[in-house]
Amino acid sequence: MSTGTIRGSIAETAYKAYEKKLMDVVKKGSIPRHVGIIMDGNRRFASELEMNDMLGHDMGRKKLEEVLEWCREIGIKIVTVYAFSTENFLRSRDEVEHLMRLFVGSLKEAADDERTYKYGMRIRIIGQTEFLPQDVQDAIKYAEEKTKSNDKFLLNVAIAYGGREEIIRAIREIAREVVEGKLKIDDIDEDTVRKHLYTGDLPDPDLIFRTSGEERISNFLLWQSAYSEFYFSDVYWPTLRKIDFLRAIRAYQLRKRRFGR
Repeated sequence: MSTGTIRGSIAETAYKAYEKKLMDVVKKGSIPRHVGIIMDGNRRFASELEMNDMLGHDMGRKKLEEVLEWCREIGIKIVTVYAFSTENFLRSRDEVEHLMRLFVGSLKEAADDERTYKYGMRIRIIGQTEFLPQDVQDAIKYAEEKTKSNDKFLLNVAIAYGGREEIIRAIREIAREVVEGKLKIDDIDEDTVRKHLYTGDLPDPDLIFRTSGEERISNFLLWQSAYSEFYFSDVYWPTLRKIDFLRAIRAYQLRKRRFGR
C-alpha cells in the first residue's frame, strides 16, 4: 500500500469519526423543526470542472436525496427547498427545459420510491404552478396525491416561487374577502396574512441554510423567515458534505433566539 493511500485512509477514518461525534452532539441539542434550504451553486460547480451546466443540476438533484436522509436522521420534520424561482424562467431555454424534465422525473421517482413511505414523507409543491408546463403540473399532482396521507416528514419544493409574489397573492386574496364582505379591514392581522401564504398551515422555518457562499435570501420565504436563523456555507450545493450540514445545525443550536424580544 502506497504512502498516499495510507494517508487517504487515515484521513477518511478521521473524517468519519468527527462526523459521528458531531452527529451525536447535534442529536443532543435543540433540533430545528423546519429548515429552509437554498440549493445554490450547481452551475458554478459545473463550470469550474468544465462540465455542462445540466450535469451540475443532475448532481444537485442527487445531493438533495442525501440531504433529506440527513434531515430525517437528525430529526428535522419539515424541509422547504428552493428549487426554481420565478426569475429562473429568464434563463436559457435549454436550461429551463432541462430543469422541467428533471422536476417531472424527480417527482415521479420520489412518489414511487419505497423510502418515501418507509419514512412517511409527504411531498408538496409551493409556487405559481399554473405557469409550469402541463407535464410538470401532472407530475406535481401525481406526487402530491400519492403522498398526501404520509405525515411523518414534509418536503415542500418551491417551484416557480417568489417571496414577493407570495405576499402579493395573499394581499389579493385578503382584499377579495374584504370586498365580498367575508372579512373586515380592522380584523386583518399577522395571522390573517399567514393563513393566505403557501405555508399558512406550517410553523415558520427555524433555520434558513444556503450553499455557495452567497449571503442573501433571493426572494425566498420573505414573510416566514422574519425570525429565522441564517447559515451560509461556502461550498457549492453538489459538493455539500454531511459534516457541512451538521455544522449548520450545530451553529443554530448555539445561538439564542430572542424573536425580537
